[in-house]
Amino acid sequence: MIRLARVGAPKQPYYRIVVIEKDRARNGRAIEVVGTYNPRTSPASVDLKHERIAYWRSKGAQFTKIVAKLVAKNPATVAEPVAA
Repeated sequence: MIRLARVGAPKQPYYRIVVIEKDRARNGRAIEVVGTYNPRTSPASVDLKHERIAYWRSKGAQFTKIVAKLVAKNPATVAEPVAA
């Protein structure tokens, strides 16, 4: 699964987007951290490693509903070559 793992102080949530086995605890040992999500900023900040997410999706990892929305709202930007 690719899902959120909550970190941060009480009443100050900050989330890591992690690849983790489905049966593990929410904050259990993750295989890899593929992004972060901070809902406390205005607007909420999302940082994703799109290449790693694509890799894990190709291996069969599934998104949770919330992570699927975050990825859809923050698509990968294609770097255009700079003309000299």
